[in-house]
Amino acid sequence: MGAAVRVIAQTTLGEPVTAVLTPERAYEIWSESYDSDPNPVLALETRMLAPRLGNLAGQIILDVATGTGRWMQHVTSRGALAIGLDVSAHMLRVAADKPPLSNRLVLGNASALPFRSRSIDLALCSFALSYIPFPTAAFGEMARVARRVIVSDLHPTAMLRGWTRSFQNGGQSCEIGHFCHSFNDWNTPARAAGMTLEWTAEASFDLSEVSCFERAGKPALFDEVRKTPAVFAACWSRKS
Repeated sequence: MGAAVRVIAQTTLGEPVTAVLTPERAYEIWSESYDSDPNPVLALETRMLAPRLGNLAGQIILDVATGTGRWMQHVTSRGALAIGLDVSAHMLRVAADKPPLSNRLVLGNASALPFRSRSIDLALCSFALSYIPFPTAAFGEMARVARRVIVSDLHPTAMLRGWTRSFQNGGQSCEIGHFCHSFNDWNTPARAAGMTLEWTAEASFDLSEVSCFERAGKPALFDEVRKTPAVFAACWSRKS
């Protein structure tokens, strides 16, 4: 489902949460405004992760939990052939309205990928594994179909400091149910699936994201959260 954390209007940080929704129900509601909502966490993740993707020309990229196709659009612009998978039909309908993506979208589950083994160059999973209580099956599937796997999510430190996954709907803050995974919760199943860790990365907000806070009408929140690590990412690969 792509990114699921919006520090401005998606995290509560003192604002009352009026409902806790399943990811499926949350993205059904949020799909209509998802692309237009200011989202500094997405901006931060893009700034941190895009330079680390390497040369994508001619590669087949599977965007697991693609949402409205944000990363599909990015990798396609860099010469890759992108395929997007998501459990939310509502988010995929929004992605399908983008002509470059419309015939490359699959309704499916990360824990049972409908692709042949070793058929993908890179499986990218952005802000989605924390919706799964146990990520072992999803990692096993990504490792089965791809020679390289990159995962990003809300930083565990941010979760422990009370950042929640939530969005605004009709003036109410709706929280999305999620799980807090440690790096070992990712690395252990990745290694068990025969993959080797290439790198890890973490990032906090800087002045590059200030405009996102301003567009959301919460510029003062930037100083409150800028020292907290917001995004964590890691990459694994297999040689054969």
